[in-house]
Amino acid sequence: MSAGQLPPGIEIIETRADVTHWIPAGAEARSVRVTLGPGDPGAPPHRHPGPLFGYVTEGEILFELEGHAPRILKAGDALFEPGGDVIHIEGSNNRTDQQAQIVLTMFALPGTPVLVPVSAEELAERKHLRVSR
Repeated sequence: MSAGQLPPGIEIIETRADVTHWIPAGAEARSVRVTLGPGDPGAPPHRHPGPLFGYVTEGEILFELEGHAPRILKAGDALFEPGGDVIHIEGSNNRTDQQAQIVLTMFALPGTPVLVPVSAEELAERKHLRVSR
């Protein structure tokens, strides 16, 4: 069925035909749920071993990816990260009065970690790649 012929109740949130080249050969698909309590700062700056697609299911997330301006993702918003060398700078709960949750599908080689923290030194060296707030 094409996108225009989907049964009632099925909706395509986002299509990205330009990203398949980031999926490593032999990759597995991982479904990951991240739940952030009120005001939770999330994981420190990090990289992912492969690309991921996400969908905010609850609350609001302050999201910053290297090379892109920080933005607020609300329930119903979708996101994409290429993984690899690009640093995920922030993914915190933007609200102090409710939890936030995002569901991700990540493509990565078997046995690789979900995320790899980035040192403060490397983050400082790549500061020129950030988009100011």
